[in-house]
Amino acid sequence: MTTVGLLHPGAMGASVGAAAAGNGHRVLWVARGRSGATAERANRGGLKPCDSIATMSAEADIILSVCPPHAAEEVARDVSAAGFRGIFVEGNAIAPPRTRRIQASMPDCRFVDGGIIGGPAWTAGAGTRFYLSGSHAREVAALFEGSPLEARVISTEAGAASALKMVFAAYTKGTTALLTAILAVAEAEGVRGDLETQWGREFTDRTHRQVTGNTAKAWRFAGEMEEIAATFAGAGLPDGFHLAAAEVFSRLAEFKDTPAEDLGPVLKVLLTRD
Repeated sequence: MTTVGLLHPGAMGASVGAAAAGNGHRVLWVARGRSGATAERANRGGLKPCDSIATMSAEADIILSVCPPHAAEEVARDVSAAGFRGIFVEGNAIAPPRTRRIQASMPDCRFVDGGIIGGPAWTAGAGTRFYLSGSHAREVAALFEGSPLEARVISTEAGAASALKMVFAAYTKGTTALLTAILAVAEAEGVRGDLETQWGREFTDRTHRQVTGNTAKAWRFAGEMEEIAATFAGAGLPDGFHLAAAEVFSRLAEFKDTPAEDLGPVLKVLLTRD
């Protein structure tokens, strides 16, 4: 049995921890200062509370960081400051150069880069994959063998898993932002009905579901789009599209945890100017 630390059990992280716990591993999370909703997710996943990152760092063999992109460095600093010397998995949606900077800031840890593609992995039917890269990636993948979360090692070099996550989300989430903005412009110009007729009913209905269904997660997608923009810039390509996508998602932050039921409120928020 391996002892795993999880920072922090959000909507995605809790399911990752549950996949490891379901394989018989002991999975710890820091309960202090966390919400009741977080505790509920942790309990659902069979995670064990501990009192601090220091306790987790002393007991865990592997620590997984699965948090919103903006918090990635803070989590890494806290773990490093606690004296952790095991395997640290940077599993957040961040640009490869940022992943490598975090790796460089943690010389006492064995570093693994991770990128999660798909939704929360409570069941195998979710089809979620945890891509891993780094010289200790196979040790991390072994935690999830046979679990609802499929772990795949793609490289011995840190940064590869982050890059795959970035280019995949550049399309899937980037096109959601583009379609959302297109509908808002068409609404503002009074031609949305004509556009949707041109699109056809099937594509229009699918687009409405895609846009409204992602509104509750828009606050988180904004930071991810900024990371994708940095990934493009790092490769010498224009970053403007995904910076604009970040702005679209930022305007929809008020839908956090409560997705819009239909398109009307979404377009109203996008088109309202301060």
